[in-house]
Amino acid sequence: MERSFREEIRSLGLGQGEVFHGEGILAVTKALLQSGVSYVGGYQGAPVSHLLDVMVQAREEMDELGVHVEACSNEASAAAMLGASIMYPVRGAVTWKSIVGTNVASDALSNLASPGVVGGALIVVGEDYGEGASVIQERTHAYAMKSGMWLMDPRPDLPTIVRCVEQAFELSEASNTPVMMELRIRACHVRGSFVASDNRRPKISTRDLQVDPAPFDYAKLAHPPVTYGHEKLKYEVRRPAARKFIVDAGLNELFQGERGDIGIVVQGGLYNNLVRALQQLGLADAYGRSPIPILNLNVVYPLVPEQLTAFCAGRRGVLLLEEGQPEFIEQELSAILRRADLQTKLHGKDMLAMAGEYTAELILRGLLKFLSLHAPDIALAPGQDLVAEIDGLRGRASTAFGGPVPARPPNFCTGCPERPVFAALKLVQREIGPMHVSADIGCHSFATFEPFSFGNSILGYGMSLASSAGVRNFSARRPIAIMGDGGFWHNGLLSGVSSALLNKGDGVLVIMKNGYTSATGTQEVISTPASESRRVAEGASATGTEVTIENTLKGMGVKWLRTVHNYKVADVRDTLREALTSSFDGLKVIVAEGECQLERQRRIRPLRAKMLKEGKRVVRTRFGVDEDTCTGDHSCIRLSGCPTLTVKPSSDPLKVDPVAHVTNGCVGCGLCGEVAHAATLCPSFWRAEIVSNPTGWDRFKDRLRRRVIGWLQSGHREAPASRGIEQAS
Repeated sequence: MERSFREEIRSLGLGQGEVFHGEGILAVTKALLQSGVSYVGGYQGAPVSHLLDVMVQAREEMDELGVHVEACSNEASAAAMLGASIMYPVRGAVTWKSIVGTNVASDALSNLASPGVVGGALIVVGEDYGEGASVIQERTHAYAMKSGMWLMDPRPDLPTIVRCVEQAFELSEASNTPVMMELRIRACHVRGSFVASDNRRPKISTRDLQVDPAPFDYAKLAHPPVTYGHEKLKYEVRRPAARKFIVDAGLNELFQGERGDIGIVVQGGLYNNLVRALQQLGLADAYGRSPIPILNLNVVYPLVPEQLTAFCAGRRGVLLLEEGQPEFIEQELSAILRRADLQTKLHGKDMLAMAGEYTAELILRGLLKFLSLHAPDIALAPGQDLVAEIDGLRGRASTAFGGPVPARPPNFCTGCPERPVFAALKLVQREIGPMHVSADIGCHSFATFEPFSFGNSILGYGMSLASSAGVRNFSARRPIAIMGDGGFWHNGLLSGVSSALLNKGDGVLVIMKNGYTSATGTQEVISTPASESRRVAEGASATGTEVTIENTLKGMGVKWLRTVHNYKVADVRDTLREALTSSFDGLKVIVAEGECQLERQRRIRPLRAKMLKEGKRVVRTRFGVDEDTCTGDHSCIRLSGCPTLTVKPSSDPLKVDPVAHVTNGCVGCGLCGEVAHAATLCPSFWRAEIVSNPTGWDRFKDRLRRRVIGWLQSGHREAPASRGIEQAS
């Protein structure tokens, strides 16, 4: 990975009394080291990628502490790492994106939660939920409840997050139970500071080895018949121990207020949004102090009945803020109040939304309903005026657009090597007709948007080929499955390729080989080409054999295999056509190779800057459109979708339609010209080389070209004039 986390790594070394400044997820990383963690693993995914990325790049610092760091091949292998804490008094932490990552890890989590742990086990999940999410809208809460693991949802405040991480290990050890910590996008990226502590070297580590293995103990295996006893332990021993620790450690926070008749119970992760909504009503100051008492749940499972009944007793009404569905906390709190025979009126989803993200605006609307019912003495005009202003703004925007404000879907990066593959696929579709395309998780899923609109299903990371298994048995035309190299190694090799070979499936698989798991931050995979500098750093041979997708597929028994260069659109088109029409009966795999453009730019920009500083010759390629030649058809835009290929008004007054135009964001990938050539479009694209620090030979060629072009242009200008005179005469 070319991106450097040098500054973040430096902050991990802060000691006692020093002040840490940064993001929430980096505060979690620092807190893990302060907690004496022995091992860390995980699978990257927004919004928690930085946790693992920073530690992977900080291997030297981790080695000094004796902390083992492992970038796992998927979430299941990460969860299985925590098995080390079942028998040994070592603290371990793993991380991934939820809920999809938790789905993948669910087998290991069930088998981990059943016997429980001796050493503290923490699972940090990015709860990618709401309007900014990129996964299925489900909750980690269900997994915590069904497997009997404890779930923390810390208030988005760096000191609170750090304290919760450190006490999560203590909670885990006090109750012999794995602890999950969900961090929403806002919590991961909230910025702040906290006073750091010294990093703790674990007692058992890569530097202080465990001499003898743990003795055999059948009771520690997730295997019948002992699993029946595990279930009783979960709810008769471990949960009471967890509840006692939650109270004794003060993990949940009570913010006192003068009002004794009403109160608010809130998930920790929603606290900041709640305070913002209260501020809009004039019911909270800049520090979050409010006259309405607030019980902030940094631990959302298990709930502590005594804590909740003490808060709700004597109040007319309590509003519960619980994001997502089903309403797990509301149902349990309702049962707790009824069992305690408390008549406090509980409100939640009846005044807020059942599904979707709880933004400050949505919470404000819910507060207006709740307060108008249970606190009519509070002036609500400021909040009502704000809501009316928001509604009015939306109405004016809708009127201006003649309907709802148009969506702004995501798109491929400029120069992305996956875009030309879909341009080629679109050309093939013109020839042979529509086809079934099984899409996958990754950057290539952007092809589901315009101008490509490819994709009939997305069933999971690396699952595209498996999801086309049923279709290829009744479809007259071979279905196409698309997956990236990250998805291939994550799940596609076993779930897709091996299954297709076992069942002699006749389909087409396109693997986007861009060198990284790009959609999650361009982390390396096993087939990432090793640079010279990386080989030297790892002490490997510069000519050593690299693991490749092609060799793996051949070893699996794939007979029809082609590798194409993505930017050669005509070649990609011909290969796709061949795969779809070939008489070969069996799996056909096309490896579409092209380095992630974002990573390429990160790699070459420092090199180019260094060369420019040293006065060396640097050549940069740019593309453009000849305005005189462009017809305004815009087929090039519809086929490529590049964000730098747009339109502008023509300077020719006789041309009514705008002409194509390449903006300065162009990275010189050449896709526009390749598409024009493959689709036999107008020859309006030009290619130029911008030379910095030119040599004498460069200058000579430039002068010569200018003279020749000038001579040709002068002759071109004179000829029409003479013809015009003849015609006039």
